[in-house]
Amino acid sequence: MSSSQSRSGGERMIHQDYIARIRYSNTLPPPPNPPKLLNIPNTGLESGQYTAPGFASRLAREQPLNIEADAELGMPLDLVGMPGVFDGDESSIQAPAEAPRIHPRDRHLLRPLATLGKPKISGTSVSFLRRTEYISSQTRPRPTSNVFLTKSTPKNNPHKRPEKRKASPEPDKGTPAWIRRRIEKSFEVAATNLADRSRVKHPSKRNVKVVDAFPFLPDLEAFPDSGAYVTVKFSTNPVDSSNTYDTRLLSGIFKPIERTAAEDAVYNAALAAHERDPERNPPPSNMMNYNFYLPPDMETGNRFRAKFDVDNPDRDIPELYNSTSDNGGCFKFTRVRAYETAQEKEMDHDNKYDEEVILAFRDDETAERGQDDDSAQKAVYYYPVMQRSTIRSQRTKNIARNIGIMDGEERHVDELHVSVDDPQDELKVELRKFKEQPVGFILDETEQDAEGDDDDDP
Repeated sequence: MSSSQSRSGGERMIHQDYIARIRYSNTLPPPPNPPKLLNIPNTGLESGQYTAPGFASRLAREQPLNIEADAELGMPLDLVGMPGVFDGDESSIQAPAEAPRIHPRDRHLLRPLATLGKPKISGTSVSFLRRTEYISSQTRPRPTSNVFLTKSTPKNNPHKRPEKRKASPEPDKGTPAWIRRRIEKSFEVAATNLADRSRVKHPSKRNVKVVDAFPFLPDLEAFPDSGAYVTVKFSTNPVDSSNTYDTRLLSGIFKPIERTAAEDAVYNAALAAHERDPERNPPPSNMMNYNFYLPPDMETGNRFRAKFDVDNPDRDIPELYNSTSDNGGCFKFTRVRAYETAQEKEMDHDNKYDEEVILAFRDDETAERGQDDDSAQKAVYYYPVMQRSTIRSQRTKNIARNIGIMDGEERHVDELHVSVDDPQDELKVELRKFKEQPVGFILDETEQDAEGDDDDDP
């Protein structure tokens, strides 16, 4: 701010503000690509091709792409750094069997083209707001001059809507009260559909009708000692190809290949190296390897399954065994080949019902079984899965070489003698625990102390 000097002649002093304009340079950078003149054949304005959508598309197709590709097309294929690729293990260059989970930020990029327009504004349910309720959806007719209006009581008024019963507020989503209400509502809908099966509609096929309905129940009698089952998938056909199904596969046995002391030492050394320097030393593979055994013929497989069938009244007959051993009757199983685990996914008791379950249909009801047996009624029973494995055939010496034993000879049992017997008391206790707690039980203090003592033993 500046002030003007006093002038002669008695003029008064006038204050004036100083205003200055400051301009900054905002020069835009040049475009990254130089301009290019296109040689467009002139067809004349009368043809009307300049305004057609196909005119620009044709120009884009005719212009060659200025891309300099090398001999490997920009993707060098170097197999030296891939572990196990020269030993026959191609897992490092193959796509995983299960697609990786999509990050929440990338879900918007995978939306279909129909949803890429203007987003629809949908009302989000808010627990503390209430929907707008209209008193009447119909307009009353205006009375004419020749109609006499009489005063009527509220009960005889046809235009008045009945008072709605005050509904309890909807609990917040995810709360125990909300989950309980959803579960109770699902049972009410199921009971209504069972009473009148014509109400059930197929989501896509209109001509499909409900023929029968089964309750969906857990088979608590068939829970193993681990509390869940293991699914094994063959990468190739384990038997010779034929036009008929080989029923021996229903009676196959997997025997884990136990590691020797030398193999354990190699694994522990690799694990210690990984813990010291995880960037240079990858974690060692700890997946199981198996020997696969099958019955020599289909008759042996049928007898073996009949011995396991709890509904078979003749399951305790000794004549079901077709061979004998030092301990009595038995079934003979011959070795097919060794298998190594290619992929494996393990779960715990908290999420063993989330991804995959095994289903079994029971069409007939068995009255001979005890009342405590929950799997005697007609229903669809499900069984949890805690481990999923994909196996592939491999020779035993190749399995030993992958573990680190280069000079190991093939060690395996050519034949198994299998006899079926009832579970012991200790196993029955474990089975009873999972029957009472299907999701998983918590060890008490005495069992935890016992397991701790077992772990301390050399």
